[in-house]
Amino acid sequence: MASLKLTCVVALALLCMVVITAPTAVTSTSCIKVSAYLTPCLSYLRGGSGPSKLCCYGAKKLNGTAGTTADRQATCKCLKSAAGFVSGLNDTNAGTLSAKCDLNLPYKFGPDTDCTSITL
Repeated sequence: MASLKLTCVVALALLCMVVITAPTAVTSTSCIKVSAYLTPCLSYLRGGSGPSKLCCYGAKKLNGTAGTTADRQATCKCLKSAAGFVSGLNDTNAGTLSAKCDLNLPYKFGPDTDCTSITL
């Protein structure tokens, strides 16, 4: 129960921080949406053994909502911003999330990803 409360508090804090640091670009993908879709992935992103079905569902839904180059770049910027607030983030797991969820993305996400180079 305490673990669930801690996870909820962390997710809420992450969501609040993402809203504060959200890019100002107007696209159909907002940082709030990005956080909502990927909150179930926090355990895996912190070094858990594998992403949950709910995590992969969110990742796939998020990928489906980023339908333009601008949306994908905005999503990338949101992810990079949010990653700075996740304590214990495992860069390897973050980089392999899309593959583990059977998403065929043309780039690997990580702290050094150049969001401006991402295209549709």
